[in-house]
Amino acid sequence: MPPSQPIPPSQPSQPIPPSWPSQLPNPIPPSWHGNPGQPGWPNQGPTGVQQHSWPPVQPTGPVSVPYNRNFPRGIYDKLMLTIRGQVKPDAKMFTVNFLRGNDIALHINPRFNEGGKQVLVRNHKLGDQWGQEERTLLAPFPFVAGQHFEMKILCTINEFKVAVNNTPVFEFKHRIREVNQIDRLNILHDVSLTSVDVDTLP
Repeated sequence: MPPSQPIPPSQPSQPIPPSWPSQLPNPIPPSWHGNPGQPGWPNQGPTGVQQHSWPPVQPTGPVSVPYNRNFPRGIYDKLMLTIRGQVKPDAKMFTVNFLRGNDIALHINPRFNEGGKQVLVRNHKLGDQWGQEERTLLAPFPFVAGQHFEMKILCTINEFKVAVNNTPVFEFKHRIREVNQIDRLNILHDVSLTSVDVDTLP
């Protein structure tokens, strides 16, 4: 009698791929920042209603701060990090760092009262030397003391793209080009974290 054929393992149902922040079909060509034809990566619906297509918040918290996470093979193109949390009511600032050893590839630093202003500072640090600060935003300062937020950080070949609460806030060109050497994330200071998720966009 012929040898029995091995039964192929059943395929697990595929999870819904993560989206960046909203990639629903849209009859209006998506545009972002006034440039038609650019992918509409947080894409407003035609009625102006924000369409949320990322998975609903899973109650996983709290996550302790300072938070540290290693990326054993470094970060890569289409990696998307989703940070959910709440700014502390008396917050002065909080910090999100992407690290390569002792170097900081991306330093995100929302400050709630710098000379009476709210600023969102980005920078990098090589050795002991800070680079040129970037402070210009694509939208109003997105954080409110005491309130919840969702920050999405998308790594592309050329830059980090950051959206908060489904609104693009800034882009930061890679200053440390070897993104596969950027192998650690830390989050510090006046913030409570609910969850920190890593996905890969299709």
